[in-house]
Amino acid sequence: MNETTDGEAAIRVTVYRRRAGDTDPHYDDFDVPYRPGMTVLDILMSIRSHQDAELTFRHSCLHASCGTCGMRVNRRERLACVTPAGAPGDQVLIEPLAGAEVRSDLVVDMRPFYESLDAVGRPLLRGDEHNHDGHRLEDCIECSLCTSACPVTATDGRYAGPAVLAATERVLREPRGHDAAAVLERADREQGAWRCHLALECSQVCPAGVDPAGAIMRLRRDLLRRHLALHVHRARNGRRS
Repeated sequence: MNETTDGEAAIRVTVYRRRAGDTDPHYDDFDVPYRPGMTVLDILMSIRSHQDAELTFRHSCLHASCGTCGMRVNRRERLACVTPAGAPGDQVLIEPLAGAEVRSDLVVDMRPFYESLDAVGRPLLRGDEHNHDGHRLEDCIECSLCTSACPVTATDGRYAGPAVLAATERVLREPRGHDAAAVLERADREQGAWRCHLALECSQVCPAGVDPAGAIMRLRRDLLRRHLALHVHRARNGRRS
């Protein structure tokens, strides 16, 4: 079992490190004193308070509402504030979200992600109390865990990504002045809804139960209906001519 120098039960933690100006990233190891009920965020705060004051990471609400503390824990996208730390003797690997520029240690640049959501025009508040299959896309906390987990996003930086496509589908269900045809047109592109490979990783890691994969499938259904309607329209006009 891992122990601190004082003989306390500990969790061995390996943390990704990279600062501005570093040529390559590296990993640092820490033995963090264990206490029942501690979270990954507790681990990071303990490291910064008692072992390395220069460790950088983000956090805010402490109860999975803001999405600020998104990171990868043991190769899986998680919110650090609600992810159990483990047990004494465990080894925990903590890394930044994938697919985003690392600014410092576990802090990534979220601006491109936010800007892509802003471009969709997703409503931030519901206009009614109706939902679809029990999911409410306003529950999206913009943590980018789905984008980090998506295998397509990892290999194709042009892909719109699950969060953007889920937001697009939400806009179609409640346009609020948006041109639905134009919204569909943006999604009906090679790097839009059709680029999704249905790996379902996005929905599996979503901490808010938004189910981005389901939203993408509904978006594809709407696009297929649109294509079918256009095909029927052209066929009818062809017969008349």
